Amino acid sequence: MSSLPVEDQQVDVEVERTQWVLNSPNPPSLLQELISSVKETIFPYRSNLTSSSPKQPRSRVAVSVLQGLFPILSWARNYKASKFKKDLMAGLTLASLCIPQSIGYANLAKLDPQYGLYTSVVPPLIYALMGSSREIAIGPVAVVSLLLSSMITKLEDPITDPVAYRKLVFTVTFFAGAFQAVFGLLR
Repeated sequence: MSSLPVEDQQVDVEVERTQWVLNSPNPPSLLQELISSVKETIFPYRSNLTSSSPKQPRSRVAVSVLQGLFPILSWARNYKASKFKKDLMAGLTLASLCIPQSIGYANLAKLDPQYGLYTSVVPPLIYALMGSSREIAIGPVAVVSLLLSSMITKLEDPITDPVAYRKLVFTVTFFAGAFQAVFGLLR
């Protein structure tokens, strides 16, 4: 046996690599990447559907879209009642810590305490339905509360006009949430 065929194979591989580098395909455009990212987010289970039939039933596509938007639909069917007791205890423990903490964060943001309660209850409920991680804690943080109060007080004084101050805070938090939702959708 001679070593000539091995050398020929190495030369062929190098020629192939050179041709690939010289004639490399163009990268996908930003729009194509955004569209594929949104499709992966909305249809995460579409790849699991059979590829033999190109047209899927509308019910399977609808279920795939709903599971992409609400991950709880995919893992809830495997949820066992034995886990509920532990989850309940974990939820009560977190609530005992989170509720006073959220009221304190509302005071840092120069808002009434009930807004702290809203932030400790509403976001976790939404995240329970739409979140992809069962282990993450959602709620307000001190840095955001301090930044919010320091920035908004430059525009509106919470003591002289508390209604206008609250409206500005709600507007800022609405836009922050809208941007987070869009970024989450686009990954």
